[in-house]
Amino acid sequence: MHDWTADTRSDYERKGFASRAGFGAKPALLVIDFINGFTDPGTDLGGDFSNEIEVTARLQAAFRAAGLPVAYTTVAYHPDLSDGGTFVKKVPALGLLVRGTPWTEVDDRIRPEPGEIVAEKQFASAFFGTDIDSRLKAFGVDTLVLTGCTTSGCVRASAIDSMQYGYHTVVVRDAVGDRAAGPHEANLFDIDAKYGDVVDSGEVLAWLAGEGGRADPERAVDDFRRWWAAGEPEAAVR
Repeated sequence: MHDWTADTRSDYERKGFASRAGFGAKPALLVIDFINGFTDPGTDLGGDFSNEIEVTARLQAAFRAAGLPVAYTTVAYHPDLSDGGTFVKKVPALGLLVRGTPWTEVDDRIRPEPGEIVAEKQFASAFFGTDIDSRLKAFGVDTLVLTGCTTSGCVRASAIDSMQYGYHTVVVRDAVGDRAAGPHEANLFDIDAKYGDVVDSGEVLAWLAGEGGRADPERAVDDFRRWWAAGEPEAAVR
């Protein structure tokens, strides 16, 4: 913990911040941008997220075993970056993520199963410029469990939008990562104070083993995959 966190947390709680929103009834796991361009430490975008990916893999297996949806996001651009707007001007390193290259593919350590959802985006939030909210809402998902990278970028943006779209938002502390400890810790603190519950993976796994694991006895993931594919057959399912 950084020196400032204890006093700030106490002050925030006294003023009515950092309450618990908890879990809802229909969860989905959303893996944000654990793609090769970010998970290869040798790229200008990358970092070593081995531990976070290992935790994500455990959560992935638990959600699959419970018959609950697992979705992924990737970032991909046209070769001329014309769909990247000022984001690619602000972060020129994003030019690595050209559509169709291996850099935009989900890391093999958490490779999507056939039929699982991989949603493409061009900006930070999983919701901006995508139809992920309408698809999740149509299916009845009310809780999003977030893993991925980076904590200060796409995870934070997605957590804020998740809350704004009405989801119980859970960010898994040991399954999200950043390129530096300072931005990582500061953003986890702020997300937990305002936008979602930041919890360890053990709490999510315990919940899945209890009420969460019984939330959808009809094997929701199969219906989810079929429904997602029917909505956007050419791009939504890989």
